Amino acid sequence: MEHLRRSFLYTLTHLGPHNLPLIGRADWNDCLNLNCFSMHPGESFQVTGPSEGPVAESVFIAGMFVKYGGAYAEICRHAGLKEEAEDCLRAVKEMEAAVLDAGWDGEWFRRAYDAFGNVVGGSECEEGQIFIEPQGMCVMAGIGKKTGEAEKALKSVEERLDTKYGIVLLQPAYTRYHPELGEISSYPPGYKENAGIFCHNNPWIVCAEAELGHGNRAFDVYRRTAPAYLEEISEIHRTEPYVYSQMIAGIDAPTFGEAKNSWLTGTAAWTFLSISQAILGITPTLDGLRVDPCVPEWMKHFTVTRRYRGAVYHITVDNPDGVPHGVSVMIADGTPVSGTVLPLAKEGRTVEVSVLMGI
Repeated sequence: MEHLRRSFLYTLTHLGPHNLPLIGRADWNDCLNLNCFSMHPGESFQVTGPSEGPVAESVFIAGMFVKYGGAYAEICRHAGLKEEAEDCLRAVKEMEAAVLDAGWDGEWFRRAYDAFGNVVGGSECEEGQIFIEPQGMCVMAGIGKKTGEAEKALKSVEERLDTKYGIVLLQPAYTRYHPELGEISSYPPGYKENAGIFCHNNPWIVCAEAELGHGNRAFDVYRRTAPAYLEEISEIHRTEPYVYSQMIAGIDAPTFGEAKNSWLTGTAAWTFLSISQAILGITPTLDGLRVDPCVPEWMKHFTVTRRYRGAVYHITVDNPDGVPHGVSVMIADGTPVSGTVLPLAKEGRTVEVSVLMGI
């Protein structure tokens, strides 16, 4: 708990000019902002530079702060820390406002601000106008869900970042080295962080699409990088058809569709979460197990066995009308359940759950 508290407060005490979190050395994309201002080939990419000053900010971290700050407030509430929970939610609300102000570009979420205070990942940029990361994380956090920005951001992903082999990390690709951005612009176009298809963050778009109830789109994004669907293009993909790769060459690359660095990735964990929690909708909460699927229209029936807090849940979901999202009836051991969260069962129990989807 103390670790969570310190992490949360660290972000609040390290905000930049737009009230967005300082990017520090880097955020998830360690190639963005690393080795800034180095003009010497071969120099270590771990060099400390001016990019660590009180200016460079990350919209991606702001999205994470909103999403996981809300989860932290829930923990505080369950722990009886009412005042801390309220303070947390107040800070989350302020961060959400900052994202919709300085982090919104009109059709998508910006990526960051550099050491000079200039936009990274915006329409004003010559290259690297839109990045995948903030679109996924900010929509997962629910930012702009009620006011339309979330819907616009995912539409921009589909229109500007989609390829038949997955969603590329950014567009347009960088064609020259940008000292103020660092390592990200040192790769050839279409490879690695420079507009490659990063398998690690494609599941964020799956989760984001499910957040908005887009079942067909969520599954389509999942399918494009899933090894089970890639065996027929093994001569293009060229890595093992049973494991995720870190990267697939993007549309700007001469080897478009060729994978790289199999095994070396956090993709599998995020994909498991996206398919089990976002699509199948079986999500653990502090109050019980939530069942709230977001599925493609052809998925009319499925079953899931979920072990949770010592109990076993046998869950059967029927979707006769092929709706993408919405639970109309849920019954646990013959008793109707209000809402989508199953009450906690005692350890050792087996619970039979039936769910009917519908509007």
